[in-house]
Amino acid sequence: MCGRLSLFASPELVADRFDADPVRPLEPRYNVAPTQSHPVVRNDDPDAIRFPTWGLVPSWADDGGGGSGHVNARAETLADKPSFRAAFAERRCLVVVDGFYDWKETPTGKQPYRFEREDREPFALAGLWEPSPNGGDATFTVVTTEPNGVVEPVHHRMPVVLDPEDETRWLRGANGDDGGGATPDPAEALADLLEPRPTPDLHAYPVPSSLGDPANDSPDLVEVVPAEEEVQTGLDEF
Repeated sequence: MCGRLSLFASPELVADRFDADPVRPLEPRYNVAPTQSHPVVRNDDPDAIRFPTWGLVPSWADDGGGGSGHVNARAETLADKPSFRAAFAERRCLVVVDGFYDWKETPTGKQPYRFEREDREPFALAGLWEPSPNGGDATFTVVTTEPNGVVEPVHHRMPVVLDPEDETRWLRGANGDDGGGATPDPAEALADLLEPRPTPDLHAYPVPSSLGDPANDSPDLVEVVPAEEEVQTGLDEF
Protein backbone atom coordinates (compact mmCIF):
# COMPACT_ATOMS: atom_id res chain seq x y z
CA MET A 1 0.00 0.00 0.00
CA CYS A 2 0.96 3.66 -0.25
CA GLY A 3 -1.12 5.89 1.99
CA ARG A 4 0.56 9.31 1.97
CA LEU A 5 2.98 11.26 -0.23
CA SER A 6 5.18 14.33 0.02
CA LEU A 7 6.84 16.80 -2.32
CA PHE A 8 8.62 19.76 -0.79
CA ALA A 9 11.70 19.89 -3.03
CA SER A 10 12.23 23.26 -4.67
CA PRO A 11 10.09 23.93 -7.76
CA GLU A 12 13.20 24.60 -9.81
CA LEU A 13 14.70 21.25 -8.86
CA VAL A 14 11.48 19.38 -9.65
CA ALA A 15 11.07 21.09 -13.04
CA ASP A 16 14.69 20.39 -13.95
CA ARG A 17 14.60 16.78 -12.71
CA PHE A 18 11.53 15.88 -14.81
CA ASP A 19 12.16 18.33 -17.68
CA ALA A 20 8.58 19.57 -17.30
CA ASP A 21 6.90 22.80 -16.25
CA PRO A 22 4.10 22.88 -13.66
CA VAL A 23 0.78 24.22 -14.90
CA ARG A 24 0.38 26.03 -11.58
CA PRO A 25 2.85 26.93 -8.81
CA LEU A 26 4.31 24.02 -6.85
CA GLU A 27 3.67 24.43 -3.12
CA PRO A 28 5.59 22.42 -0.50
CA ARG A 29 3.53 19.48 0.74
CA TYR A 30 4.57 17.20 3.59
CA ASN A 31 1.43 15.10 3.99
CA VAL A 32 -0.57 14.52 0.80
CA ALA A 33 -3.59 12.29 1.44
CA PRO A 34 -6.08 10.60 -0.89
CA THR A 35 -8.73 12.96 -2.35
CA GLN A 36 -6.10 15.75 -2.52
CA SER A 37 -4.35 16.95 -5.68
CA HIS A 38 -0.73 16.05 -6.34
CA PRO A 39 1.82 16.65 -9.12
CA VAL A 40 2.16 14.03 -11.88
CA VAL A 41 3.67 13.88 -15.35
CA ARG A 42 1.21 12.26 -17.77
CA ASN A 43 2.05 10.29 -20.89
CA ASP A 44 -0.19 12.48 -23.06
CA ASP A 45 1.73 15.64 -22.11
CA PRO A 46 5.19 14.79 -20.70
CA ASP A 47 6.36 18.41 -20.84
CA ALA A 48 3.87 19.49 -18.14
CA ILE A 49 3.42 18.76 -14.47
CA ARG A 50 -0.29 18.50 -13.75
CA PHE A 51 -2.30 18.21 -10.53
CA PRO A 52 -4.92 15.45 -10.67
CA THR A 53 -6.79 14.21 -7.61
CA TRP A 54 -5.40 11.17 -5.81
CA GLY A 55 -7.94 8.36 -6.11
CA LEU A 56 -8.56 7.04 -9.61
CA VAL A 57 -12.19 7.10 -10.76
CA PRO A 58 -12.73 5.07 -13.96
CA SER A 59 -14.29 7.07 -16.77
CA TRP A 60 -17.21 4.64 -16.92
CA ALA A 61 -18.10 5.10 -13.23
CA ASP A 62 -21.64 6.33 -12.56
CA ASP A 63 -20.40 9.39 -10.68
CA GLY A 64 -17.13 11.24 -10.46
CA GLY A 65 -16.84 11.53 -6.72
CA GLY A 66 -18.24 10.62 -3.38
CA GLY A 67 -15.13 8.80 -2.19
CA SER A 68 -11.38 8.51 -2.53
CA GLY A 69 -11.51 6.38 -5.68
CA HIS A 70 -8.77 3.79 -6.16
CA VAL A 71 -5.82 5.07 -4.13
CA ASN A 72 -3.59 2.13 -5.10
CA ALA A 73 -3.58 -0.37 -7.96
CA ARG A 74 -1.96 -3.78 -7.56
CA ALA A 75 0.68 -4.35 -10.24
CA GLU A 76 -0.27 -8.02 -10.49
CA THR A 77 -3.80 -7.27 -11.74
CA LEU A 78 -3.44 -4.07 -13.80
CA ALA A 79 -4.11 -5.82 -17.07
CA ASP A 80 -7.12 -7.73 -15.74
CA LYS A 81 -9.16 -5.44 -13.51
CA PRO A 82 -11.71 -3.32 -15.38
CA SER A 83 -10.90 -0.30 -13.21
CA PHE A 84 -7.28 -0.24 -14.40
CA ARG A 85 -7.04 -2.17 -17.67
CA ALA A 86 -7.59 0.74 -20.06
CA ALA A 87 -5.52 3.17 -18.01
CA PHE A 88 -2.62 0.69 -17.88
CA ALA A 89 -2.72 0.39 -21.66
CA GLU A 90 -3.21 4.07 -22.47
CA ARG A 91 -2.86 6.45 -19.50
CA ARG A 92 0.29 6.00 -17.45
CA CYS A 93 1.95 8.72 -15.40
CA LEU A 94 4.86 9.54 -13.13
CA VAL A 95 3.77 10.41 -9.60
CA VAL A 96 6.33 13.02 -8.56
CA VAL A 97 7.45 12.69 -4.92
CA ASP A 98 10.35 13.18 -2.60
CA GLY A 99 8.96 10.68 -0.11
CA PHE A 100 6.09 8.37 0.73
CA TYR A 101 4.73 6.96 3.97
CA ASP A 102 3.19 3.81 5.38
CA TRP A 103 2.26 2.44 8.77
CA LYS A 104 3.95 -0.36 10.72
CA GLU A 105 2.11 -2.60 13.17
CA THR A 106 3.53 -2.14 16.69
CA PRO A 107 2.66 -3.54 20.14
CA THR A 108 0.49 -0.48 20.84
CA GLY A 109 -0.99 0.21 17.41
CA LYS A 110 0.53 1.57 14.19
CA GLN A 111 3.47 3.91 13.67
CA PRO A 112 4.04 5.87 10.45
CA TYR A 113 7.34 5.53 8.60
CA ARG A 114 8.74 7.76 5.91
CA PHE A 115 10.63 6.48 2.86
CA GLU A 116 12.90 8.92 1.06
CA ARG A 117 16.20 9.14 -0.78
CA GLU A 118 19.27 9.77 1.33
CA ASP A 119 19.79 13.03 -0.55
CA ARG A 120 16.06 13.95 -0.39
CA GLU A 121 15.99 14.40 -4.15
CA PRO A 122 12.66 13.92 -5.96
CA PHE A 123 11.88 10.64 -7.69
CA ALA A 124 8.98 8.98 -9.53
CA LEU A 125 6.40 6.36 -8.61
CA ALA A 126 4.52 4.47 -11.32
CA GLY A 127 0.96 5.71 -11.66
CA LEU A 128 -2.15 5.54 -13.82
CA TRP A 129 -4.51 8.41 -14.56
CA GLU A 130 -8.06 8.92 -15.79
CA PRO A 131 -9.77 12.00 -17.24
CA SER A 132 -12.90 13.15 -15.49
CA PRO A 133 -16.09 12.10 -17.27
CA ASN A 134 -17.75 15.42 -16.33
CA GLY A 135 -14.94 17.81 -17.20
CA GLY A 136 -13.59 18.11 -13.65
CA ASP A 137 -10.14 17.25 -12.37
CA ALA A 138 -8.43 14.13 -13.65
CA THR A 139 -7.66 11.41 -11.11
CA PHE A 140 -4.71 9.10 -10.53
CA THR A 141 -3.62 6.03 -8.60
CA VAL A 142 -0.25 4.75 -7.36
CA VAL A 143 0.77 1.30 -8.60
CA THR A 144 1.99 -1.05 -5.83
CA THR A 145 3.98 -4.27 -5.78
CA GLU A 146 5.57 -6.71 -3.33
CA PRO A 147 7.96 -4.99 -0.89
CA ASN A 148 11.72 -4.99 -1.24
CA GLY A 149 14.18 -5.14 1.63
CA VAL A 150 13.72 -1.49 2.58
CA VAL A 151 9.92 -1.58 2.84
CA GLU A 152 9.28 -5.18 3.96
CA PRO A 153 10.01 -4.54 7.67
CA VAL A 154 7.27 -1.88 7.65
CA HIS A 155 4.57 -3.04 5.22
CA HIS A 156 3.63 -5.94 2.92
CA ARG A 157 3.16 -3.67 -0.14
CA MET A 158 5.12 -0.77 -1.62
CA PRO A 159 4.72 1.69 -4.50
CA VAL A 160 6.56 0.89 -7.70
CA VAL A 161 9.63 3.15 -7.60
CA LEU A 162 10.91 3.83 -11.10
CA ASP A 163 14.58 4.18 -11.89
CA PRO A 164 15.23 7.46 -13.77
CA GLU A 165 16.23 5.57 -16.92
CA ASP A 166 12.88 3.75 -16.89
CA GLU A 167 10.60 6.76 -16.50
CA THR A 168 10.29 7.53 -20.21
CA ARG A 169 9.71 3.87 -20.94
CA TRP A 170 6.86 3.77 -18.41
CA LEU A 171 5.28 6.80 -20.03
CA ARG A 172 5.73 5.86 -23.68
CA GLY A 173 5.89 2.08 -23.56
CA ALA A 174 8.64 -0.25 -24.69
CA ASN A 175 8.07 0.57 -28.36
CA GLY A 176 9.38 4.09 -27.74
CA ASP A 177 6.59 5.85 -29.56
CA ASP A 178 6.23 9.55 -28.84
CA GLY A 179 2.47 9.76 -29.14
CA GLY A 180 1.76 9.03 -25.49
CA GLY A 181 -0.33 6.04 -26.53
CA ALA A 182 -0.63 2.38 -25.71
CA THR A 183 1.91 -0.36 -26.19
CA PRO A 184 0.73 -3.47 -28.06
CA ASP A 185 0.78 -5.49 -24.84
CA PRO A 186 1.67 -3.39 -21.77
CA ALA A 187 1.30 -6.37 -19.46
CA GLU A 188 4.23 -8.00 -21.24
CA ALA A 189 6.24 -4.96 -22.33
CA LEU A 190 6.29 -3.27 -18.92
CA ALA A 191 6.11 -6.28 -16.61
CA ASP A 192 9.73 -6.06 -15.46
CA LEU A 193 9.21 -2.47 -14.22
CA LEU A 194 6.46 -3.65 -11.88
CA GLU A 195 8.51 -6.26 -10.06
CA PRO A 196 10.00 -5.44 -6.63
CA ARG A 197 13.56 -4.24 -7.04
CA PRO A 198 16.26 -3.00 -4.68
CA THR A 199 16.18 0.73 -3.99
CA PRO A 200 19.63 1.36 -2.51
CA ASP A 201 19.12 5.13 -2.39
CA LEU A 202 15.97 4.85 -0.23
CA HIS A 203 15.85 4.60 3.53
CA ALA A 204 13.05 4.45 6.11
CA TYR A 205 12.57 6.06 9.49
CA PRO A 206 9.70 6.60 11.96
CA VAL A 207 7.86 9.94 11.93
CA PRO A 208 5.26 11.61 14.21
CA SER A 209 1.87 9.95 14.59
CA SER A 210 0.28 13.31 13.75
CA LEU A 211 0.85 12.34 10.11
CA GLY A 212 -2.41 10.42 10.44
CA ASP A 213 -4.43 13.65 10.38
CA PRO A 214 -4.58 14.93 6.77
CA ALA A 215 -5.05 18.46 8.13
CA ASN A 216 -1.46 18.37 9.42
CA ASP A 217 0.95 19.48 6.71
CA SER A 218 4.13 20.89 8.25
CA PRO A 219 7.88 20.21 8.15
CA ASP A 220 7.59 18.64 11.61
CA LEU A 221 6.10 15.57 9.97
CA VAL A 222 9.41 14.58 8.37
CA GLU A 223 11.37 14.71 11.64
CA VAL A 224 12.74 11.46 13.07
CA VAL A 225 11.02 10.14 16.20
CA PRO A 226 11.87 7.07 18.33
CA ALA A 227 10.70 3.77 16.92
CA GLU A 228 7.89 2.16 18.90
CA GLU A 229 10.06 -0.91 19.47
CA GLU A 230 12.72 1.27 21.07
CA VAL A 231 10.15 2.94 23.33
CA GLN A 232 8.78 -0.43 24.41
CA THR A 233 12.26 -1.82 25.06
CA GLY A 234 13.11 1.18 27.20
CA LEU A 235 9.96 0.73 29.26
CA ASP A 236 10.62 -2.97 29.75
CA GLU A 237 13.97 -2.21 31.32
CA PHE A 238 12.40 -0.49 34.32
